[in-house]
Amino acid sequence: MSPKAAGLAVKMGYTQVKVHLQGDPGWQESGRVLTASDAFILDGNIILIDLRAPELAQKGHIPGAVSIPFEQLEDSWEQFPSFARAPIIFYGEGDQAAEAVEMLKTWGYLNLYVVAGGFERWIKEGFPVTEGAPATEVEWVRTLEEGEIALEDFRKVLKVQPADTLILDVRGPAEVAEGMLPGARNIPLDQLESRVSELPKDKKILVYCSTGARASMAREVLVKAGLDARFVTATLRCSDGECSVDQ
Repeated sequence: MSPKAAGLAVKMGYTQVKVHLQGDPGWQESGRVLTASDAFILDGNIILIDLRAPELAQKGHIPGAVSIPFEQLEDSWEQFPSFARAPIIFYGEGDQAAEAVEMLKTWGYLNLYVVAGGFERWIKEGFPVTEGAPATEVEWVRTLEEGEIALEDFRKVLKVQPADTLILDVRGPAEVAEGMLPGARNIPLDQLESRVSELPKDKKILVYCSTGARASMAREVLVKAGLDARFVTATLRCSDGECSVDQ
């Protein structure tokens, strides 16, 4: 589950709670297909693709869906944003959604989902449906999460290294051994709560990990401790001691 969901579950008394530290991308790399929650489909900042035939989509589709018939998907790659972590959700007929997920994995996308039970379940459970011609062009603008810093701004901080800012790496020792970003300090996430007093209260703290999942969790710990902290969602790649951050 997500870091926020895990934290809520613990507060509710659950003890067998696990967080996949590599986030949704890591879960999908293991060969699993993610299903999007209905709330995320209704309210999330997502790209929702209806893979069914256009005439079916016109009779009824999930609100906000873009109609791209499965047969045309491979030729529609230019419609999708360059941001590899854009949340993209598919539904269609048969195995179309699962096959679409596999296709977009090869394009480099990391946050791919299917609608559980497809459009049939959506209707049966009484969720809203829009009739008429759906959109046929993908239009999506990413919005930052609470406490998140844009990757472009994070890169500027890396370059300038301002005196009033601390860059915090919350990865584990094995990962850090492969390299760290310039000027960063490392405190693994599982040690952060007990070592938070080591961090300066008069500086802004920018947190990163390998994807953003642990960085988001770390930011919550730091804010709770009264520190001014933000996190970045990015893919960290390290080789021969040199690291870079990408979308």
